[in-house]
Amino acid sequence: MFKPSPEQHARMRALQVDPGELEETFVRSSGKGGQNVNKVSTCVQLTHRPTGFMVKSMRHRTQARNRQEALERLLEKIDAHRRWQRREKRQAREKLKRKSRPRPAGVKRKILAEKRKHSEKKNLRGRVDPDS
Repeated sequence: MFKPSPEQHARMRALQVDPGELEETFVRSSGKGGQNVNKVSTCVQLTHRPTGFMVKSMRHRTQARNRQEALERLLEKIDAHRRWQRREKRQAREKLKRKSRPRPAGVKRKILAEKRKHSEKKNLRGRVDPDS
């Protein structure tokens, strides 16, 4: 396993990602790079086992730079997922608070007025006028 840069190491600690949870594989790149990408496995594929997130990096000509970029992208993906989870939990809590909060009196009056109006409209539908 490669050694992450100090910034990446600090970010991994902040996200609570253990280097042992990462699976690293090397494959042959495609695209620009000439003979180097055809002969050397410069493409890096990183997988975070607990989440199942996988990223590939083959933009650079060297394996070391692709490793750094792949780790950076994987950490960004994990961070975005955790932010999304926190936002979902917060929204669920807020929704529960709104549901349990009593309705304001004005809103309640408005709802009841609409219900009465709708009821009157439905009552008129069923009546048959005896004069006609």
